[in-house]
Amino acid sequence: MKAVVLDADDQFRLADLEAPTPGAGEVAIGVQYAGIQWGDVLVRDGHFPTPRPFVPGFEAAGRVVAVGEGVDESRIGRQVIALTGAGAYAEVVTAPAALTFDTDGVDPRLAAGFGWVTPTAYDLVNTVTRVRPGESVLIHAAAGGVGSLAVQFARAAGAGRIAGVVGDADQADYAAKFGYDLLVSRAEFPDALAAESFDVILDPIGGPTRLASLQRVAPHGRLAIYGNIATFEPVELNANDLLMSGISVLTYNSNLLSQTHPDRLADSARQALRMMASGQVAPDITAEYEMADLGKAIDRLANGGTHGKSIVRIS
Repeated sequence: MKAVVLDADDQFRLADLEAPTPGAGEVAIGVQYAGIQWGDVLVRDGHFPTPRPFVPGFEAAGRVVAVGEGVDESRIGRQVIALTGAGAYAEVVTAPAALTFDTDGVDPRLAAGFGWVTPTAYDLVNTVTRVRPGESVLIHAAAGGVGSLAVQFARAAGAGRIAGVVGDADQADYAAKFGYDLLVSRAEFPDALAAESFDVILDPIGGPTRLASLQRVAPHGRLAIYGNIATFEPVELNANDLLMSGISVLTYNSNLLSQTHPDRLADSARQALRMMASGQVAPDITAEYEMADLGKAIDRLANGGTHGKSIVRIS
């Protein structure tokens, strides 16, 4: 099979490999499209040490071609999306059956945009911060894959005012179509918000942005942390100050959740998939790449040159 391999020199190369076979509790998927996500950047840059060479890729859309021990054979032939531990940038990938979801009736290309971003956005709004009707929400990386979905889930949850923070004016123009009430650039944050505070803030940025965000959380509000795009340097928070204002700081790690409580992640994914199928929310696919161009695609993502969701056409 054709696959993209990440070598020890951090370069992505096309290779011919033997197709994997599913183990117990797994399915094998003939991949049509694979989703690109921030985890690809982290793996390439060594933040998740992985023996090289290996086939990266964490999101696959295609058809089940084989099942492992303990998996219902009726799943063979089903159109699915899968959240994988690796290997999606290949013509065949194996994935946990528990994190593989039927998408009959959904275009495979659109299904590829679902990936990890959709259940992540769903969980941030509905199970982590539990946005209530009328509450105000601030979303960092508002033009990104998670951000462009989080605003849709927040609106569906009944949120009132929703503001977003973006990298530049081009990203602001893009994010505006998702229904933000206000968009400001990262350079303008937080001054452009005057004295405004928010019941919920979603922060994948880290560093000084995290500290500035904390100052904009309303009493009894929630700051949700789910990444460190800007820096991995730790941020110190004073628990006594949080207590006096009733503010909660929450974290979300979908990769860890897939290992410790896959049933919870699967439930959120199914809820999000139902909302996508009904048209309440939709990932926005803005770029499609060939397998040979994966390195360029991940460079663009790492350098802030993308918005919405990018995918790779496999077959």
